[in-house]
This record gives sequence, structure tokens and C-alpha cells, in this order.
Amino acid sequence: MGDRAMAGGKARSRQSGGRGRRRLSVDERRDELIDAALQLFSTRSPEDISIDDVAAAAGASRALVYHYFGGKYELYIAALGSAAKKLSVLLEPPTEGKPMERLRISLQRYFDFVETHAAGYTALLRGGPADRSGEAGEIVDGIRRLLLDRILHSLDIEVPPPILRITLRCWMAVVETAGLDWLENRDVARADLERLLVDQLVVIMQTAGRHDPGTGALFDRLSQEELSK
Repeated sequence: MGDRAMAGGKARSRQSGGRGRRRLSVDERRDELIDAALQLFSTRSPEDISIDDVAAAAGASRALVYHYFGGKYELYIAALGSAAKKLSVLLEPPTEGKPMERLRISLQRYFDFVETHAAGYTALLRGGPADRSGEAGEIVDGIRRLLLDRILHSLDIEVPPPILRITLRCWMAVVETAGLDWLENRDVARADLERLLVDQLVVIMQTAGRHDPGTGALFDRLSQEELSK
């Protein structure tokens, strides 16, 4: 009798524990698995992470992870896609203000993502600017194309001359590296870093203007607009 009573008590305890955990919808459970994966992918190479690691981090079974994603690669792509989507929403271009002011706002929103979604940002850029392989590379390239488009929109440029395009892409790599460094060290105030990056863009655009009349004219226009009331 005592053994049966103890077994019954354990069963009721397990049932009670199950009721204590909020039942998640399909989308919520999927997002929970993605969030756990992003945390892992942001600190370790995907090759070093197993489905069991993700399941343990999310408090789920490996069978559930396979049910939602089919395998580790599909989970990795889904995690990167989730991070990219969140960033693309934040990068919607501002519609008011002078060009450089709109650029400052866009950079601030970019760092909002860096700070709020640190794991997603790190996972998205893991491997560096030269990583362009497969679906993962397509996702990262898509974000970089979107960011370039947002910068050009802020500067009121539809089709950039080659020198300006190269200059802006170089600056984007600087911004990415600065974001990763800031997450790792956080020894510079974020606002100061944002101002530094804008000042760096001004300097390299001025330099690029010496090599391309169109970029030089753009720099002069932006300088005049900044100084105007």
C-alpha cells in the first residue's frame, strides 16, 4: 500500500508539474527553439552544436526539434532567417529630416537590434563579411543589400556610382565589425560609437570624392545641407 501510495503521489506530482508549464502554440514553441538555437550559434560554430544541445537549451526533446525543423541545418537557416527578418523591420527608412540625420536614425535602429538581439546579430554575422556560402550566405547578403539600399535612400541616391557603392560597402563592413566588437567588450558608450561611425563615413566619403566627381558632389551637397538651417 505504501509503495502504491508513493507511486500515485509521484504521478500526481508529474501531472501537476505539467499543468504548471504554460502550453505553447505551434508558433510559440517554434520561436522558443529558434531563440535557443540563436543563443548557441552566437557563441559556437554550427558544426560544434548538436540537435541535443538545442533541445537541452530549450527544455525540449530532440524529437520535437526534428519535428519542427527536420535537422540541424534547417534549424540554422530558420534561426538566421528569424534574425534577418527582425533586423529588416528595424531598418525601415525614416521619412523625415536631412539625409545625414536620417542616416543617424537608421544607424541607431541598427544598434537597437545589435543590443536587443545580440545572439541573433552575432549568429547572423558569424564567419565574417567573406562568408557567402549556401543559404546562410544568401540571408547575410540579403541583409547587406537591404542595408545598402537603406543608406542610399537616406542619402537620396537612387543609383550610386561605383566609387560610392564600394565606399558604402566598406563602411558597412566597419559597422558590422564595430557591432561585434561592442557586444564583446562594451567599453565604449553606444551613443559615442554611433557618432564615431557617422564621422568615419563622412571622412571616407570625402576621400572617395577625390577619386570620383559624383561622390565629391554628393559630399559637398550633404555638407551644405548639414550646415543649413
